[in-house]
Amino acid sequence: MAASSGARPIAQVICDESEVSEECEMLLRSLPKAKGWLGSSAPLYKYQGSWYYARILHGVISTQQHFHPHPTDILLATIPKSGTTWLKAIAYSIVNRGGKSSAGGTGDNPLLTNSPHDLVPLLEINLYAGKPVPDLSSMPPPRLFASHLPISKLPAAAFCKVVCLCRNPKDTFTSEWNFTNKLKVVGEEETISIEEAFDMFCNGINAFGAYCGIAYWSTGRRAWRGLEDAKGVVDEMVKLCSFDRLSNLQVNKSMNGKINGVPNSIFFRRGNVGDSKNFLSSGMIDRLDRIVKDQFSPFGLEF
Repeated sequence: MAASSGARPIAQVICDESEVSEECEMLLRSLPKAKGWLGSSAPLYKYQGSWYYARILHGVISTQQHFHPHPTDILLATIPKSGTTWLKAIAYSIVNRGGKSSAGGTGDNPLLTNSPHDLVPLLEINLYAGKPVPDLSSMPPPRLFASHLPISKLPAAAFCKVVCLCRNPKDTFTSEWNFTNKLKVVGEEETISIEEAFDMFCNGINAFGAYCGIAYWSTGRRAWRGLEDAKGVVDEMVKLCSFDRLSNLQVNKSMNGKINGVPNSIFFRRGNVGDSKNFLSSGMIDRLDRIVKDQFSPFGLEF
């Protein structure tokens, strides 16, 4: 699907309270409210200790009520802008490494013609944010899903396999700020300064809540299992899922996502490790480093 000038601004889509359930609509009236990164037309609401845009909150509640994982399910749990697109591509390649969906970079591999976000949907944004509630019972195992919710907000996830991905918070912030401003170009919303966004980030006022929510890490500290596979398959997966390969595919250069309608290109930004130093002042870096140290050092975790 080519980009369309008639598409609704993304800010309207994610904060449209007319598309939420009656239960969620009533809840919104009672929740703390703050200006969101997308501007005043897309406020954030605080629910269960985290912040969400209106339509995403509907999806969060619906996910909590209706998502029933199978033991064979695989859930990718990521903080926004921590490498979700790449992890989806890698996980999809691993799960579908046999048959016509093999990891090889040629032929009819779906990754060559689809965005990773269309192949691995986010529970609270893609599957459960709309109405009616989707019926996932016919999906063959292993089912592959993703979520930006902390594990503590998805108690049912304990019954399936969970893969966590974490990234240096300074680089995560930088990517989130760049991504949000690209969304606002699409929606013609006002921009937010990096200083204002950084202050909100440090105070936990950003979509899905504070980066330093330790709930992400409780699962991330579990032991990782290795993968033994036929010689050459892993190399093919790495080649197919590399930044250069995925970002230069036609589907990711000039087409919109089938699920969210957002240009696929905005999910690809060469965010090199340490790139945040090109955006943040030394004072901002010191502030976030102190927050991370206070939050993570008791658990023996550091960046």
